[in-house]
Amino acid sequence: MRHDELATSNCAISRAGAILGNRWVFTILRAAYLKARTFEDYQRRTGIARNVLTDRLRGLEQDGILERRPYEETANRTRFEYRLTDAGLELYPLMAALMEWGNKHTGLTDGPPMLLRHEACGQITHPVVVCDHCGEPIEAHGVTPLPGPGARAGDPLLTGR
Repeated sequence: MRHDELATSNCAISRAGAILGNRWVFTILRAAYLKARTFEDYQRRTGIARNVLTDRLRGLEQDGILERRPYEETANRTRFEYRLTDAGLELYPLMAALMEWGNKHTGLTDGPPMLLRHEACGQITHPVVVCDHCGEPIEAHGVTPLPGPGARAGDPLLTGR
């Protein structure tokens, strides 16, 4: 499969990868979760070249992850901020899990550079994906993928061919 076909494939993981697979997307999302709003906030927090940042913010807006809103109007121009949409906020568990994985497997020798405190209980938390029925952790060898309502006959993802 070619990279440009990922966005239209009949696979949720491939489609998500087409949106999130750019090397700067997670850096921009991290800044958004850390309350970046204006272009200048994103540029300062990420260090991404301005032209690249403009392109990536525009892409995240087109993909429904960020929303551009006017926040200041002068006679000469309108200034905008970039806010997470509901879809962008729903990516947070993925980002927290990615951070947890990075803390464990990327050679950070001085410990995690950031911790997450759960506001409801006040404790430092470590994200875990759990079954929404029984509450047990979900692991790769503990689930069986089954065809869903959107599956197509002969789909190589389901047949392995």
